[in-house]
Amino acid sequence: MKIAFFDIQGWEKSHVRRALKEHEVLFFAEPLSLETVDQVSDCEVVSVFIYSDVSDEVMAKMPSLHCVTTRSTGYDHIDLAAARKRKICVSSVPFYGENTVAEHTFALILALSRNVHTSHVRRLRGDFSIEGLCGFDLKGKTIGVVGAGHIGLNVIKIARGFGMNVLAFDLHPDAFLAEVLDFSYASFDDVLEQSDIITLHVPYNKHTHHLISEENYVKFKRGSILINTARGELVDNDALISALDEGILSGAGLDVLDGEDLIREERQLLHDPQKIEQLGELIKDHILLSKDNVVFTPHIGFYSQEALERILDTTIENVCAFCDGKPKNIVE
Repeated sequence: MKIAFFDIQGWEKSHVRRALKEHEVLFFAEPLSLETVDQVSDCEVVSVFIYSDVSDEVMAKMPSLHCVTTRSTGYDHIDLAAARKRKICVSSVPFYGENTVAEHTFALILALSRNVHTSHVRRLRGDFSIEGLCGFDLKGKTIGVVGAGHIGLNVIKIARGFGMNVLAFDLHPDAFLAEVLDFSYASFDDVLEQSDIITLHVPYNKHTHHLISEENYVKFKRGSILINTARGELVDNDALISALDEGILSGAGLDVLDGEDLIREERQLLHDPQKIEQLGELIKDHILLSKDNVVFTPHIGFYSQEALERILDTTIENVCAFCDGKPKNIVE
């Protein structure tokens, strides 16, 4: 089969070549989009990452396409309805970095709770004073985990190791797990109102769009911090800016931002008069990134060598399974 991998670089290419040596494999450093699809119009399988836009228009330009496999757990960058209509199989990597993302979550928490980021910025200016750098202990604090799935449960395990109290909101509570890991389930509002730290671990879809919004940010416990290592679109930028400006939140740790892809494209946006609304979102992103009490990492929560290897190995398994007529890890 003719297979194309997008958003792929370096060591990954040789790894894929060895595993798929019986197939014709193409590699592209850029994402799949309307601008790049003409290069792979005759491919039968494509592997993409979250920056690709696998829209109906893109799939229409690939008449030979039978399978899209994304190297991610989330798949909101793929038009599933269009894929079903065109009888294109879509697969994902359901598990790869539960501990990886959970560890990064706590990296962001500790950067805020112990002013690691602020100390680093001061050091760059030659300022070694400790005034204003008093942090707080995690032991005895309450962490609210929104989404107690595979990643959320790993966050809970780490939190219990720090001696934290845990509240979790999930649509499918598991009483057995709650007893074993010693945490409690609560309503979404109760998690916002009672937690010193709120961390988001739900998938992005139409139901979770702007889960944190202008309507509910006032419910946060005053002085709490928000962590988002899931998807940027879960949090409305306006609500987050307001919560920080009003002191409702004392800080935010963000690995993702609503409109983060715009930062990658901001030079092009400046020259496109039709994208004024997107420029507004870009400005909000920069407002957030300029705040001293916001710690930002550029969507690297998944980005450990071990996790990358697991992602690639599962993707290769998905491709091989499809080629053998036994597709796996299918997105319904």
